[in-house]
Amino acid sequence: MNKFLFKHIDNSSLVVFRILFGALIFLESIGAVITGWIRRTLVEPEFTFNFIGFDFLQAIQGDWMYAHYIIMGICGIFVMVGYKYRISMLSFTLLWAATYLMQKSSYNNHYYFLMILSAVMVVLPAHKYASIDVKQNPSIKRISMPNWCRWVFIIQLFILYTYASIAKMYPDWLDLTVPELLMKSKQHYFLVGNVLQQKFMLYLVAYGGILFDLLVIPLLLWNRTRKVAFFISIFFHLFNSFIFQVGIFPYLSLAFAVFFFQPEFIQKLFLKRKTLFSEDKIEIPPHAGVFKTVFVLYFIVQIALPVRHYFIQDDVLWTEEGHRLSWRMMLRVKSATTSFRVVDKVTHLETRIKLEDYLTKKQIRSVSSKPDMMWQFAQRLKFVYAKKGMAVEVYVKAYVGVNGRPKKQLIDSNVDLASVKWNPFKHHDWILPSNLD
Repeated sequence: MNKFLFKHIDNSSLVVFRILFGALIFLESIGAVITGWIRRTLVEPEFTFNFIGFDFLQAIQGDWMYAHYIIMGICGIFVMVGYKYRISMLSFTLLWAATYLMQKSSYNNHYYFLMILSAVMVVLPAHKYASIDVKQNPSIKRISMPNWCRWVFIIQLFILYTYASIAKMYPDWLDLTVPELLMKSKQHYFLVGNVLQQKFMLYLVAYGGILFDLLVIPLLLWNRTRKVAFFISIFFHLFNSFIFQVGIFPYLSLAFAVFFFQPEFIQKLFLKRKTLFSEDKIEIPPHAGVFKTVFVLYFIVQIALPVRHYFIQDDVLWTEEGHRLSWRMMLRVKSATTSFRVVDKVTHLETRIKLEDYLTKKQIRSVSSKPDMMWQFAQRLKFVYAKKGMAVEVYVKAYVGVNGRPKKQLIDSNVDLASVKWNPFKHHDWILPSNLD
């Protein structure tokens, strides 16, 4: 294991990736400002649906969230040019983690991926060449890196893509129900809208997606299929970027290609002045045992998190329990009709809640079909009424349809959601059985 992890290889791929990564996180941060995403998601809402347990990460009030993202953009530039790299990368990681954990209305697996990827980048020696840090302190210059710096990306990507493929292997995806529902929302697209509705395109999306996710990493690793796999990747990710508008993720995915091509190819293409490292060198660091333990534990967690929903009662498509952090991407389309009522514990007077008085349209769509967010909104209503000096119970009537099925009752409307506890690792009995056929 020491040879695998600590054998030194040329670091051209990591240096180039740092530059690309810095540029992409800059664009992600500034893009959120320009497109109005910050205003819609973090400024306009009266409160945000943070990850449960992170209530202290409520969005900064007012326009301060713009400053938050602008600082992240500056960190991206610093990462790209390699200026104060460790501090810049750590700062971005903490700021991004905060924005990720403070809201779920715009939840995206790619945001989670960027958070863990940023944390990994903090500890990598990505600034040891072609950086301002090296110009200011030439003694840190290196042309090699330990082998684990490459494989940490490859293993992470293999886990991500494999689980994404496995998640699609269920009836509603295989019989084209979900792809058809997804593409119906794209009918208005100029030129391609009608093409996306064709049967052959639905099959391509459904089965091409499964095969791509399952095979792309092995094919990129094998020299004979690498170029073909890369060109297929370009088509796949540009298609996703155009059709689904998933931010920087398609381009970040393409940037990872630098870790699959031969170092001399990357060096000649991007870093012509750099000396290619070719020595046979193994450098075992101090505390190698601790490092190996952390390395293995990290990937055990990454392998375990996506399968936790199998150990939670009922179907994750219905309950959403175990859905997040699991690489379950674009797997379901839901319709919902949901209402909340508040009952005063003293007077027993009942108040029907107008969701639009408390939530944005985007928040209403999320809270209408996701049990954890229903529970959080019940806690919010409990808090709001407590400030008025009232102790209340909160009841929900929610009818949800999954992937075109008729709507069924999701929540036990006789349970006071304001009084029950939330446990992230178990099923909640107030979520009614799915009976999905």
